[in-house]
Amino acid sequence: MIGDLLTGYGFWNPLVWIAVMATGLLVAWLIWRCGESDYDIGTEQTKPYLSGNDEPEKGAVHIRGGNMYWGFTHALKGYYDKLIPLHSGVVNDYLAWFLIGVIVIFVVVIMV
Repeated sequence: MIGDLLTGYGFWNPLVWIAVMATGLLVAWLIWRCGESDYDIGTEQTKPYLSGNDEPEKGAVHIRGGNMYWGFTHALKGYYDKLIPLHSGVVNDYLAWFLIGVIVIFVVVIMV
């Protein structure tokens, strides 16, 4: 019932696959056994090492997207000042702008 499946690139045998997986699990277990046994979750051992300094609050070190694109948005401030009021967050508005754009493109293509 269990035999080799020969393909143009090799063979497939479920017994060989099980033996390889069992060997891999055995090696993983042996590596795990060599680890530190005195590791405790929820103690000072789990905190990141920051050269002896306390870990700052997440909000104090979080870099917001607006900070990363500050130069870009500052350089195009005139464009964004006109564009941001048009941003309503309503899909129907975006669909209407899309349809208006398609109509303008069709008119331009027909005229040319």
